[in-house]
Amino acid sequence: MSDTIAVTGVGLVTAGGTGTDATWKAVRAGTSTARTDPVLGGGPVTMSCRVPTMEPGPGRLWRFDPATRFLLTAAREALGTARLEPAAWDSSRVAVVVGTAAGGIGSLEAQHRKLLTGGYGVVSPMTLPAYLPNMAAGHLALELGVTGPALQTSTACASGATALVTASLLLESGACDIALAGGTDAMITPLCAAAFAKMGALSLRNGDPESASRPFDEDRDGFVLGEGSGMLVLERGRHAAARAARPLALLAGHGTTSDAHHPTAPHPGGAGLRAATLAALEQTGAGRDEVDHINAHGTGTPLNDRVEATVIRELYPVRPPSVTAAKGVLGHTMGAAGAVEAALTVLTIAHGTVPPTANFTAPDDATAGIDIVATDCRLQPVRLALSHSLGFGGHNTVLAFVSP
Repeated sequence: MSDTIAVTGVGLVTAGGTGTDATWKAVRAGTSTARTDPVLGGGPVTMSCRVPTMEPGPGRLWRFDPATRFLLTAAREALGTARLEPAAWDSSRVAVVVGTAAGGIGSLEAQHRKLLTGGYGVVSPMTLPAYLPNMAAGHLALELGVTGPALQTSTACASGATALVTASLLLESGACDIALAGGTDAMITPLCAAAFAKMGALSLRNGDPESASRPFDEDRDGFVLGEGSGMLVLERGRHAAARAARPLALLAGHGTTSDAHHPTAPHPGGAGLRAATLAALEQTGAGRDEVDHINAHGTGTPLNDRVEATVIRELYPVRPPSVTAAKGVLGHTMGAAGAVEAALTVLTIAHGTVPPTANFTAPDDATAGIDIVATDCRLQPVRLALSHSLGFGGHNTVLAFVSP
């Protein structure tokens, strides 16, 4: 890279709470946020990890889908952390890149129900601005007055991580000096829950929600739907230095591949994840034995965890890195997951603390042999950490962060 990519701000909205401090506290506690969800009552899965009730906010925010409200809140916090004020920047040198798997799917479902029960006349004129997947980035650019690139990425559950890769490429190309990038989704809806359950992707522990999401555990049976947003401020290193901004971490490398194997199942040998990992490490110039920590995709599904554990085990036979998976606490935030987990990786580096993997008690034969942090936080200096993100369609994205 001709210039470093500095992470100077982080913002989070998750089931752990609104704000980075609340989410970090929840993840460090290692206790699941899953609860019985009345909205999903009567369906095959009746639990979720919902964001605590948020006030819609001033002005027109009430019109937005929850995914956009999560995004705007996380973005404002990220800018505050970075000590950036939109009124003071050159808006043409700022980019917005947002990942989402489903856009404003909740708004679309609600308006479709109105159409079926009340006819065409009751459908809101705000339906498309609330639903269309590109509108999250559009609304954010509008709110901040950003006139540089405003892009949306959609690679299923890797969308937020793909947004960070795209933002990094924009910065490296010189197209911008600052990029506000991450992901958002609010897919805890009856339709999404029914569809995922029909695929066999969700845990069926309806009677015990808090123990349902079990990344890498021998008794895992699927993920729990979550929601939220994670946003990071990325800057060209020289730009951050010029304004005396202190980076939380550096985005030193990234790798992106496709499995070309199956619409929803990962490659059984993990070929795509392995290639993405090696590509990310090559950009950093580091060897595999220098990886201190991995924030795993860790969905808690039988297939994902088996493949991911296999790749980790094979790539790091000499010096196994510590491994954690936040979905045990926060559920699967879908298109936001890659960004939320990237933010948590940055916080791990900044605080020298690896959060535990909630509900992990013991591995099975497929997930044994990797250093999963369980029960309590682990104090650990972390110089190089990877964040894995995988998505339906065979998408694999690996982000490499280093201490500044």
